[in-house]
Order: sequence, then structure tokens, then C-alpha cells
Amino acid sequence: MNGNIRAGSLFGIPFYVNFSWFLVLGLVTWEFGQDLAQILPMAGLLPWVLGLMAALLLFASVLAHELGHSLVALRQGIEVKSITLFIFGGLAMLGQESKTPWQSFSVAIAGPVVSLILFGLLSAVGIYVPLPDAIAPIVGLLAQINLVLALFNLLPGLPLDGGNVLKSLVWKVTGNPNKGILAASRVGQFLGVVAVILGGLSILGISSYGSVWTLLIGFFLLQNAGVSAQTAIAQDKLDGFTAEDAVIPNSPLVSESLNLREFANNYVIGQTRWQKFLVTNEAGQWVGTISADDLKPIATSDWTVTRVSEVAKSLEADVDSVRADLSLLEAIKLLESKQLKQLPVVREDGAVLGLLERASILKLLQTKKPAALT
Repeated sequence: MNGNIRAGSLFGIPFYVNFSWFLVLGLVTWEFGQDLAQILPMAGLLPWVLGLMAALLLFASVLAHELGHSLVALRQGIEVKSITLFIFGGLAMLGQESKTPWQSFSVAIAGPVVSLILFGLLSAVGIYVPLPDAIAPIVGLLAQINLVLALFNLLPGLPLDGGNVLKSLVWKVTGNPNKGILAASRVGQFLGVVAVILGGLSILGISSYGSVWTLLIGFFLLQNAGVSAQTAIAQDKLDGFTAEDAVIPNSPLVSESLNLREFANNYVIGQTRWQKFLVTNEAGQWVGTISADDLKPIATSDWTVTRVSEVAKSLEADVDSVRADLSLLEAIKLLESKQLKQLPVVREDGAVLGLLERASILKLLQTKKPAALT
């Protein structure tokens, strides 16, 4: 991963540290070390060692937060590709989205719940357990950090956890996950604008609220919420079409009843668009494939007495295709996940309609518009 260092793995999930996280590590070590140096003036390097310990425990708190999301996702059968810690917190990379609003809500809320549990446990330790003077401030700091981590992430705007909670609720009400993403993205953009304004006013000395960190967080929210909104609009547009809508006109479909001479004259000679063709039976069902190269081993004198069905290769049991009524978004996901250039589109009765490819999808989106996302 670019800019990331692998730091280990937990529950089979690799976790990485972005270079920006070392800035946080240094700042926390320095600031907390200075505070402890006032409490322990004769302790030499001990305050700085304890400051580093506090920074590493902060690292562990953020990691625990992301593990909360990840473990719930794993229980839903969702692959967790990695966890990355960076300057503004952490990010769990999931292999796919949850399938229901409730599952999405569960994954989103798990992180803040873990942070609140840690806040409660650390607060209890600080209150009821006698701690050395050097350790008590660290426990108090970690308790506060986990509370802030939970409350900040519960703000109802993407990319924060609260944004994903809001997305789940809107999804449940409307039945459309893209509307949920768009609503949470708009709130995230609003929060980003507010943070940028407060941070900017603070830097200019006009307001006592905010800081340079508020400004940076605002830009972070604006950028990521904007991307989420664009993604939601694009996905909803794709969901408004089916695979059948994007079938390539004049796809390479060949009847198995043709002889090879007819096949060569009508489909091969004089054209360079297709080298491989889908063979169909009388009912239009996809039964095999044939390519221009399959003609080479057969003498041209035999082409008029040899049928396509005799040369065509039979379909394999696990051959890739998509249903005609499948949403275009799901068809694209299949193309990308299997790194395919094309996919045959087949109706429920087995009749093949033609091929689907990225170029035909782009052409469809440029020429037709489904109902707008509102």
C-alpha cells in the first residue's frame, strides 16, 4: 500500500500505519511528555517514555475502534481487507457493503460502542483503582480520548460512523441505499463547511473556537463526503438500468445451424470487430462458442457441408454470464471482480441477448438517463 507500513495482523486482518500517523505519534508524545515533566520534574527521560506509551495506547484505542467495525463485518460474512491508521483516525477496508440496513447499522455503530466501552472501563479504573502519579494521567487521557473518538465519530455525516448510521436509517425508510449515502454525504459536507469556517476564523484570531486541526478535519470531511455523494449518484444511475439495456448492438451471435461457409461470409470475412462468437440454438439459447481460428483446421472445400454446431466448443459448467434483469451496477461489479472485458447477457429462459462490455455501458449512460436520485 502506498504510504503505509504493515504493522501486524489481528484476527487474520492485516493492519497498516500511514506515514501521517507518525505526526500524531510525535505530537502526542511531545505534548504529554511536557505535561508529565511538570508533574515529575526530576524523572529524567521518564516523562517522555510515558508520553510515548500514551501515544501507543492511543494507537491501540483507534485500532480497537476499527476492530469493532471489522469483527461485526466478519460475522456478516464480509471480507475485511485491511485496517489502516492515519492522521485523522482509522479506516477498515471492507470487501463489500452490508446487504441490509440493519447489518449496515450494526457495522457502523460497533466502532463507537467499543470506544464508549473503553471509556467506561478506563474511567472506572481511574476512579476505583489506586494508580501511581505517573500512570493516573495516562489512564485519564485515554478515557477522554476514547470518549471524544466515540462522540466525534457519531456525528451524522459521511465518512464518519454516524454518517453510516444515518445512511442505514434513510436506507431503511426509503428502501434505497444510495439515497442513504447521498443524505449522509450532504450532512458530511455541511459539517465540513462548518469545520472549515471555524478553523479559519480561529487561525485569523476572530474566534476562540476551533484550531488548525478543525480546519484540516473540515477539508477531510468535505473531500470524502463529496466523493461519497458522487458515488451514490453514479450508483443510483446504474441501478436504474439493467444488463439488457447495455447489450452491444449487433453482438456476435451465430446460429448453430449455419454452415461454415455462411458463417465465414456473413461474420468473419471483411470484419475485424469480433474474433469470437456466441453460438445459439433454434430457441436462441447459448450453447457454445466459435472463433475465426476454429475454421483454419478445416479444408475450405468442406465448409459448405460442415455446420457451426460441429465445430463450436461446448459451454463449460461455470461459464460467466449475467441475467438480463440484473441491475447494471451489479453487472459492473462482476466485470470488475473477475477482471472480465465482456459478459454474455442471458434471459431467464436461457436465450442469449448479446454481450455487455464497459464501452457499451459508457455509451448507454451518455445517451440515456434513468430517474434522478432525489
